[in-house]
Amino acid sequence: MKILDLIRDRQSQQFDLHDRYLNSQMVRVLKTIGFDKSYVRAEGPYLFDAQGERYLDLLSGFGVFGIGRNHPSVIETLGEILHSELPHLVQMDVSLLSGLLAERLLDKLPGPLEKMFFCNSGTEAVEAAIKFSRCATGRSKIVYCDHAFHGLTLGALSLNGDHHFRDGFGPLLPDTVQIPFDDLAALEQALQDRDVAAFIVEPIQGHGVAIPSDDYLPEAARLCRAAGSLFVADEVQTGLGRTGLFSAVDHWGVEPDILLMAKALSGGFVPVGAVACRRSIFDAVFNRLDRAVVHGSTFSKNNLAMAAGLAVIDVIETEGLIENAARVGGDIVSELAPMRDEWEFVKDVRGKGMMIALEFGKPKSVSLRTAWKLLETANEGLFCQMITVPLFTRHRCLSQVAGHGMQVVKFIPPMTLTDDDRRWIVDGVRDVVADAHTFPGSIWDLGKTLAGQALKMKAGSD
Repeated sequence: MKILDLIRDRQSQQFDLHDRYLNSQMVRVLKTIGFDKSYVRAEGPYLFDAQGERYLDLLSGFGVFGIGRNHPSVIETLGEILHSELPHLVQMDVSLLSGLLAERLLDKLPGPLEKMFFCNSGTEAVEAAIKFSRCATGRSKIVYCDHAFHGLTLGALSLNGDHHFRDGFGPLLPDTVQIPFDDLAALEQALQDRDVAAFIVEPIQGHGVAIPSDDYLPEAARLCRAAGSLFVADEVQTGLGRTGLFSAVDHWGVEPDILLMAKALSGGFVPVGAVACRRSIFDAVFNRLDRAVVHGSTFSKNNLAMAAGLAVIDVIETEGLIENAARVGGDIVSELAPMRDEWEFVKDVRGKGMMIALEFGKPKSVSLRTAWKLLETANEGLFCQMITVPLFTRHRCLSQVAGHGMQVVKFIPPMTLTDDDRRWIVDGVRDVVADAHTFPGSIWDLGKTLAGQALKMKAGSD
């Protein structure tokens, strides 16, 4: 079978096939907002459609493509592995590449992290953290934050702070406690009975790009240690340089007991997740010969995944991508920040590195307030679609709303963005935001269409 011939022959059936055999609702969403493009090529931060138009990818596969799409160095490395005839997944063996990747990663992580467990995804890493925490402490309770996103398998879903994802899938894990993010008093109260195995937190929350107060994470780690609980940093999205340092906890000098990675570690080719932890935690799980395989994952240490991780680290280092993320991401935020004073819909512009948020809020002027209410009545958070849709259709920038019911547009682009890309983003955002303040206008015509669709969906679900 010639796979490229198959793709060329059937490319036009892409949406029909998904509608028939996969997720029809996803097809409906893409067609409703005009995102139903057929991409035929990708390179770095860019996507190309069948007409040759170039798009700037500000989603990067939800953070997967930290080093950009189809990086030639990773492709070369994977090609070497594929043609090497190395033994894969012997299982009753220990692989060299997994040891080498663990060595490289642990060298870059906070001091007390000495052991590594590999898996296939971020949500698998979270599942491992739950099990390791319970085993190491002899406790069952896990504390997590509202608006948190740690994955969608059952254990990880039990720590999801958004009811939209949880509804219909219960009962979930018992002994979980949700507290507000960036609230030390709430955390201290949750820990007071000394029955908590772990507090798991994203250093910067992906949903909403919520950045904590300067003392939150260091003090949270101190409270956990005082209560005999483990501090788990979920760096699945924030890690490997996205925020301008290798790990986001490095911004606050925090040393977690367990740190989770995935997404960008894959290079976008082979799924891989990683759990770094203190030696004492690891040794509590794998504490006897007969428990050597008490937790594992069939494909976790496959040579392709391990080689991809090693290649990604090399690219990050040799191309200075962490420094680039800090500089270009910082410039994007600083150039968009004045909009807070220029436009009444813009509530905030914030970010660290290549993790950026535009937050919108209720305007003051009567006409815009009336238009805002129309959208919010139809569906909370709908205003942000009036930003993301024209940003895509008019300026070819692919972005997303940061969470259900949120007035936040989120950018998590590859760390490879150039200054030309920065200008592309800034010019596009400024144009769309300015247009949103003209009522009535073309963007508000889109808003009426989106509101109509939302009301129809609500009526259909009643």
